[in-house]
Amino acid sequence: MSVEKINNSAGELERIVLKGPKDSSAEIYVFGATVTSWKSRGKERLFVSTKAKLDGSKAVRGGIPLVFPQFGPGALPQHGFARTRRWELVGAAVHGEGVYARFELTDNEETRASKWPYKFVLQYTIDLTATTLSTIIKYENSDDCDFDFTALMHTYFRVPQIDCAVVTGLKDVLYADKVKSADNVKEERDAVKINANEDRVYSNVPGVVSVSYGGERVQIRRFNYKDIVLWNPWAEKAAEMSDFGDDEYKQMICVEVGTVASKIRLSPGQIISCGQLLTIESNNDDNKL
Repeated sequence: MSVEKINNSAGELERIVLKGPKDSSAEIYVFGATVTSWKSRGKERLFVSTKAKLDGSKAVRGGIPLVFPQFGPGALPQHGFARTRRWELVGAAVHGEGVYARFELTDNEETRASKWPYKFVLQYTIDLTATTLSTIIKYENSDDCDFDFTALMHTYFRVPQIDCAVVTGLKDVLYADKVKSADNVKEERDAVKINANEDRVYSNVPGVVSVSYGGERVQIRRFNYKDIVLWNPWAEKAAEMSDFGDDEYKQMICVEVGTVASKIRLSPGQIISCGQLLTIESNNDDNKL
């Protein structure tokens, strides 16, 4: 197991590669602290568009972009500024059965001059083992007044074909359908499949959610995040995005953990840790692959 630091042509730290046990690995760009690759048993689990910009010119289309302090459109640019800022690597090491990297983002003159002008500290830890990826952010209010925010981990899962991907754990949960402009719709299905443009916010999801495909599944456990966003642009929306291949919607599904239907509020000095644990499991039983 190892931690590798990779610089760009200008000699600046560009990304970190974590190599774990049993052919597991993860790659994290310092731009946005975006996880762009997660391999378990040598198989890629995340989707990144072949047209994604990896030069810092815009947010990465794929992997796990970080949404903070605003989900969607609003006073700030789409999805806030965390995914388009360079984060500082503050630690990385091999430990026990895995390896981790930790990044930090703080306010600066630009963020304090924005429509969200508060002082903050974010610490983001990515922890890799043979069959798991843990992504946890510690949000700290370092200002002298309260603030609130929405936050999300915009995880793009790679699937062999979208028509074989099934999401479970959402039955009886109320959701907002952003495509149809409908609120408080009740999910009636045990197994949710996508066959059209979908953009849904499931609120106050009670338990574990899983994505199944090709004889295996990724189990998604949330920590202090209330909601799940389910997204796929389908053909028409995919064709409208310059950093997304026209047919790539067939190889991905976004199942995103966050708190976006409501807000997280922190008092001065208050800290909350939120995140997810992704685990690769057999689709037929509870034994890990």
